[in-house]
Amino acid sequence: MKKHLNTLFVTTQGAYLNKEGETVVVNVEKEVKLRLPIHTIGGIICFGNVMCSPYLLGFCAEKDVAVSFLTENGRFLARVQGPVSGNVLLRREQYRRADNPEATAHIVKSILTGKLANCRTVLKRALRDHPDKIDVEAVKEVADKLGYSLDRLQEDLHLDVLRGIEGEAAKAYFRVFDHLIIAQKQDFYFRERNRRPPLDRVNCLLSFIYTIVMHDVRSALETTGLDPAVGFLHRDRPGRPGLALDMMEEFRPFLADRMALSLINLNQLRPEGFTTVESGAVIMDDETRKTLLTTYQKRKQDTIDHPFLNEKVSIGILFYTQALLMARFLRGDIDGYPPFIWR
Repeated sequence: MKKHLNTLFVTTQGAYLNKEGETVVVNVEKEVKLRLPIHTIGGIICFGNVMCSPYLLGFCAEKDVAVSFLTENGRFLARVQGPVSGNVLLRREQYRRADNPEATAHIVKSILTGKLANCRTVLKRALRDHPDKIDVEAVKEVADKLGYSLDRLQEDLHLDVLRGIEGEAAKAYFRVFDHLIIAQKQDFYFRERNRRPPLDRVNCLLSFIYTIVMHDVRSALETTGLDPAVGFLHRDRPGRPGLALDMMEEFRPFLADRMALSLINLNQLRPEGFTTVESGAVIMDDETRKTLLTTYQKRKQDTIDHPFLNEKVSIGILFYTQALLMARFLRGDIDGYPPFIWR
């Protein structure tokens, strides 16, 4: 298993990264602000106007450190990486399964089981922890609907039907998401999921967290030798990391949604940290982004009991654990892909 390494997030506008010996150096206005040995970094994510020297990019590629470039509000732009690693036989099997509707449906059932179960747990925990602050009937109704959808996944269903179940479940889940926000209600509200651009503070927050989670999932898949572009639930599209988006579904409710809700409900974010630009898009300021990234990094250090491995793992390791389990399934070492289900 790959040892979890920290991701370096660079959010300061005008920062310049370069290589010095075996270290990555971050400069701001020609002043060194940070110096990190390459072996302590698992990935680098640059937000907005951040530049890297060609020598550093080549160095990172040699050391298997992915460098991603995002806009200031977290929209993915590009990624620089070294030669693709992994067993060609594993990737060929991945492609064969993706071209087989029955095999694809089998994998999609597992992925959706993880997603829907984790969404249901988010709702049930809200019912348990805040029964006096939320609309219990509305939230319970959706939790029951997700339970029904989980039962349907046990049937022999066509891939398009499975995608339909996922779409209906997601719509129902987000319909009551606003009920889970119990603080700062006037400033942080959720009406519907929107993106590209996000049109309110909550969607801005969710889109940003989803982007950084996807970066970690994609890195884990590439490390394992899988092709992040060829998925099962998400259809192939140029530039779309289908498999990374597939696997991220298990982590959206457990990691991203819960983190967004906690930041708002614990008053760790302020409405003044978000700005609406002329296009209607909502973006966050540098201080808000730093708070979010610090919280995310700390969250990845927490440990949790893995339901399949029956052992404690850090949340940052979960991405690699699930990628390895997917690879083991495709190789035929285990009978099915065991999704991560939060208890």
